Amino acid sequence: MSRILAIDYGRKRTGIAVTDPMQIIANGLTTVPTHELMDYLLKYVAQEKVERIIVGHPKQLNNEDSENMKYIKPFLAQLKKKLPEVPVELVDERFTSVLAHQAMLDGGLKKKARQNKALVDEISATIILQSYLESRRM
Repeated sequence: MSRILAIDYGRKRTGIAVTDPMQIIANGLTTVPTHELMDYLLKYVAQEKVERIIVGHPKQLNNEDSENMKYIKPFLAQLKKKLPEVPVELVDERFTSVLAHQAMLDGGLKKKARQNKALVDEISATIILQSYLESRRM
């Protein structure tokens, strides 16, 4: 089988998570500077079989796109152009940062580690991917 990759896109940094080849478990992979994201993804997809890419869809509480969507749309267009064989899906990412902070607290991370924004982005991508996997199982 192949992996599913998830992206928590940010203007400065982007968190990335990936499943195991059996698509059972979501794991944080890394956080990359957003300006290096496309190169990273192209290299990763060349090395690993990726079935699809999940991108966090920033929405407001009223279900409308948030302001950040204007930064994600050009990225999505570029992604579909560079990797046309890999389907891309948007998944609601509301509250993932809050859940990531809570997971860090529950995991007993010290305050200094919880302030690591790159780690928050990676955990957020993992939460996005896990919620996608759970929705597929239903």
